[in-house]
Amino acid sequence: MEPEEYYRRKERVALFVSLIMASLSMVSLLVAFSYYCYIRNKVSKRSHLQQRLDNDDNKSGISNSSLQVACEKGLQVFTFKQLNSATSSFSKSNIIGQGAFGSVYRGVLNDGKKVAIKLMDHGGKHGEEEFKMEVELLSRLRSPYLLSLVGHCSDSNHRLLVYEFMINGGLQEHLYPTRGSNVFPSRLDWEARLKIALDAAKGLEYLHEHVNPPVIHRDFKSSNILLDKNFHAKVSDFGLAKRGPEKAGGHVSTRVLGTQGYVAPEYALTGHLTTKSDVYSYGVVLLELLTGRVPVDMKRPQGEGVLVSWSLPKLTDRERVVEIMDPALKGQYSMKEAIQVAAIAAMCVQPEADYRPLMADVVQSLVPLVKPHRSTYAPKSPTTVDSNSKCSDSVLTES
Repeated sequence: MEPEEYYRRKERVALFVSLIMASLSMVSLLVAFSYYCYIRNKVSKRSHLQQRLDNDDNKSGISNSSLQVACEKGLQVFTFKQLNSATSSFSKSNIIGQGAFGSVYRGVLNDGKKVAIKLMDHGGKHGEEEFKMEVELLSRLRSPYLLSLVGHCSDSNHRLLVYEFMINGGLQEHLYPTRGSNVFPSRLDWEARLKIALDAAKGLEYLHEHVNPPVIHRDFKSSNILLDKNFHAKVSDFGLAKRGPEKAGGHVSTRVLGTQGYVAPEYALTGHLTTKSDVYSYGVVLLELLTGRVPVDMKRPQGEGVLVSWSLPKLTDRERVVEIMDPALKGQYSMKEAIQVAAIAAMCVQPEADYRPLMADVVQSLVPLVKPHRSTYAPKSPTTVDSNSKCSDSVLTES
């Protein structure tokens, strides 16, 4: 009987252990199911919240990720009421520039800081794209040669961008002062032009060489080069900017946008955009600094209306470089310097993109020509009006 009792006892123990294991399994399953329900509920709430935020942001014209980046990078988010007050209700007397997508106003914030405020035109698709692009790009880019974005506003249907204030306005205003205007009465001297050329080149070098993927400005021109109180230049207006290809030597295909006279020929013909497109535009600006002429002026004698085609044959002829030089610069430069800058410009405006230099090479070529010890340029006659932005844009082309 003892063996039979032993086996019965062993069976009861085995049954008891099985029951305990089954109970533990059930408890584990219940815990796992409860945790699953908890996580699912939490994810669902987060998804609904994110969707609601995205819907709100879509209404305001800018993605939630852009706003998040803006906050992380220290950009201020303004209300329309704040900026309306800063510009005296967007008074016409505070207009300092007119762009393709809106007007630029001088403003003073509550803390006394001077700023430039771009009020975007309503309803324009390109204006909306420009707004998004500038916020997304300038919230990430940091360079002393790029205009800083202070903040933005996307209240209701209003789209505004707030920039640092550049008291000496755009390069274009100094190269081509309006007749009868006493805002910028005297032209930049030779040394100031070289320094501006170098600063602008460093701005494009940063976009092309120090950002990955590179950023192509796509609308580089003299009116988008702004000058601070010491005439240091900064590249501005990134509304048409495009992220370039990650692969070296590649291109991005896009609609043709830009300003007449500055657009690279291969981009105008094919829509293929590369960093070399910006190099061409830079070469045109360099020609403006050398000649004091606008890129396109059909009022000039036959053969002189387009700056690049008129000047290119003379740029590589040492004996003829003097023919293209701005008469206002007479006696300020050595022919050696003029020939060197002319050679750089000639390389930048080559019809074949592959023959154009990198902006890093342009910077290295200009550095020896800029005298670091020279005094800061100041106009012979004082400016009478603070200015910050570009003159009216030229023809905007699109295909």
